[in-house]
Amino acid sequence: MNPQEMPEEREKLSYHCNICGKSFVIRSTLTNHELTHTNERPYQCDICGKSFSYRSSLTYHKSIHTGEKPYHCNICGKSFVSGLSYHKFIHTREKPYHCNICGKSFALRSTLTNHELTHTNERPYQCDICGKSFCRKSSFTYHKFTHMGEKPYSCDICGKSFSQKTNVTHHKYTHTGKKPYQCDICGKSFSQLSTVTSHKSIHTREKQYQCNICGVAFSHKRKLSQHEATHIRDNPYPCDTSV
Repeated sequence: MNPQEMPEEREKLSYHCNICGKSFVIRSTLTNHELTHTNERPYQCDICGKSFSYRSSLTYHKSIHTGEKPYHCNICGKSFVSGLSYHKFIHTREKPYHCNICGKSFALRSTLTNHELTHTNERPYQCDICGKSFCRKSSFTYHKFTHMGEKPYSCDICGKSFSQKTNVTHHKYTHTGKKPYQCDICGKSFSQLSTVTSHKSIHTREKQYQCNICGVAFSHKRKLSQHEATHIRDNPYPCDTSV
């Protein structure tokens, strides 16, 4: 749905930046946005002195020093650096938060908030270093790691560190030999999703380049040219049998 077609939704953007006029649904999002104009970093790590614009960034950063995981799941006992709502969804499968625009349901209120931004095209999470904006807080957090050089996720087998948790998961397959991604056409398994995607193109790629001499088809014109050269090499002076 086009944002111009939703006047009622625009009215909900009730928090306005006095500097640039941009509007936001949530007051805290406006507060974070205003920091991008001032370059203010009010949240300082009391261990190393590094400063951050956002409290959440400081919280993630401090966990690198302390290894603390203060949030405990009362169902399975696992501990986490940040809130439990998403993890507990694994146990309950409940999605109590509903979008008033399209009716889609979500397990987390924050996920609903991010989803609603797709209807308004709002990007409230702005990097105070390069100015790039994001709809989702998770995308913004990962982006910030590229500037900070922080790699808070470590492989517990070899100690190698990564900026994203999913990269650790994929890396660990190199130790375990696990190949969880399977081609649904031939059954071959791979350790990386990108590899199986590339592999499947072998099956699905159309062979549109056909040899005029023997009829063999190829998916790339270069391969056809190489093949046709074998005909010329094998028989450079074809006889005219009609004579």
